Amino acid sequence: MAKSKTHYSCTECGATSPKWQGQCPGCGAWNTLVETLADKPASGHRFEALAPGARLQNLSEIEAREADRIPTGIGEFDRALGGGLVAGGVVLIGGDPGIGKSTLLLQALASLSRDQKVLYVTGEESGEQVALRARRLNLDTTRLQLMAEINLERILGTLQVEKPQVAVIDSIQTLWSEQLSSAPGSVAQVRECSAQLTRLAKANGITVILVGHVTKDGALAGPRVLEHIVDTVLYFEGDTHSSFRLIRAFKNRFGAVNELGVFAMTEGGLKGVSNPSALFLSQHGQDVPGSCVMVTQEGTRPLLVEVQALVDTAHGNPRRLTVGLDAQRLAMLLAVLHRHAGIVCFDQDVFVNAVGGVKITEPAADLAVILSITSSLKNKALPAKLVVFGEVGLAGEIRPAPRGQERLKEAAKLGFTRALIPEANMPKQPIPGMEIIAVRRVEEAVTRIRELS
Repeated sequence: MAKSKTHYSCTECGATSPKWQGQCPGCGAWNTLVETLADKPASGHRFEALAPGARLQNLSEIEAREADRIPTGIGEFDRALGGGLVAGGVVLIGGDPGIGKSTLLLQALASLSRDQKVLYVTGEESGEQVALRARRLNLDTTRLQLMAEINLERILGTLQVEKPQVAVIDSIQTLWSEQLSSAPGSVAQVRECSAQLTRLAKANGITVILVGHVTKDGALAGPRVLEHIVDTVLYFEGDTHSSFRLIRAFKNRFGAVNELGVFAMTEGGLKGVSNPSALFLSQHGQDVPGSCVMVTQEGTRPLLVEVQALVDTAHGNPRRLTVGLDAQRLAMLLAVLHRHAGIVCFDQDVFVNAVGGVKITEPAADLAVILSITSSLKNKALPAKLVVFGEVGLAGEIRPAPRGQERLKEAAKLGFTRALIPEANMPKQPIPGMEIIAVRRVEEAVTRIRELS
């Protein structure tokens, strides 16, 4: 028997190499080449003449309009999507195993099936398993159609015949096409199956939701081109041992990026949380050192998060550990604190945590991190009902954060009476019930806190 020919494909860019290499020759990524079966070249394609040119249009002649939204019936899911699903849009949703991807999509399809024609394609579970989950969640699945299939050609044929408004493919890594000889989940199969489904969705106006696997590093498995093809990329965040889940939009052609949906996992499935700020604020019986509340902006939503710091004498090499924040940025902030405010931490262990498992990526958390570290080091609690935000530069200046007015209004609504903010974010009109303290430099912020404490 003739041995099957193999080559090595890059999981990031899809480039191929006849032998394994540590670095991809296409994109330069390290340790991304995996062995796959070589696909047979397609026969019968002869390029004897150029294809006719497409009709050209002036951009000014094209009528632009906002895409109509299809609400899923789950408010927090619609928020992450930018207002709801879009006809012909392709959504890719990824997350750790068991975090709730299939549960959320089954709930959404059950809600949509009341007014829309929907189809759930399962490649990982049998129809009986999906039915058991729906029964456990007490969902009305009378009009929800199910298809247990992994063959791409059969799925495409069913979609063209049935023409549902919304279709869920769970998951893209299980599909395989008869046109390719490689195994399901390989780079070639994932790329081809996603491209075919996207073309069908655009041509027929079908909203397609793809479920994607993630690697052990938390990134979406498969070629990077998968994220480029789709219109929206959503990630599930949160600890599987916790009852809270976050959905964050990392790409959205029809809405704002970095929108956040907050859910609680209950016996009846995922339920939206109406006041997510309460999840990320610890309930202390009294003021404690090392705790500082900040206002972060997640898409269009201001969110209050408690930042906790613990500074303790190091026994050996000092450690710097962060949970939910950037560790490299913490090292930079400690250097700024030493240089411009005279606060020394080089012989201290520094641990910083964002409460509730939320990940804070914006630099507006800098001032809260610095003040929580100072509070823990001095073992003196910050003033009660104080909220903080602001970016810190290497020169010690405090830079403004976007949408400062919305952040302050959200803090005032939750009962905070003081705000330490950058001077450039000083509101033109006073906010009822809130004292605004505007600062320009790190040393000034530390001094003002000492005066208030």
